[in-house]
Amino acid sequence: MRLRIHLDTEAKLHIQGMIKSGELELVTSFMLEYENSKNRFSHKRQAIADFMEANESYYVGIEKETEAKTLARHIMEHGIKSADALHVACAALAGSDYFITTDDRLLKYQSKDVQIVTPGEFIRRWEAADE
Repeated sequence: MRLRIHLDTEAKLHIQGMIKSGELELVTSFMLEYENSKNRFSHKRQAIADFMEANESYYVGIEKETEAKTLARHIMEHGIKSADALHVACAALAGSDYFITTDDRLLKYQSKDVQIVTPGEFIRRWEAADE
């Protein structure tokens, strides 16, 4: 498990670099902002907010909350917690190709709208598509 955490951390940092360079587009949402606001470490909370603000390509705003909650209810029928379901719903509403997470429970959910993958799996798929 420690190796997986290390590899996913490295992959996440690589993905952040790809976002900064414009290779990838970052989708953020009202749900992501809300969860970040709950981060008890102010320096991490601020760093995440700054990264999102500087690099977001698309934002799913609170005006999409009703639509997101409707979609999230369907996702929750598969045992996904409400907050995670809202994150996936926002990604789907944005038309995202991928939702990147390390949450094992969420990784078991298969969406028809967005591919749910680990950071490492995303990098493997991205590199395979380049070949």
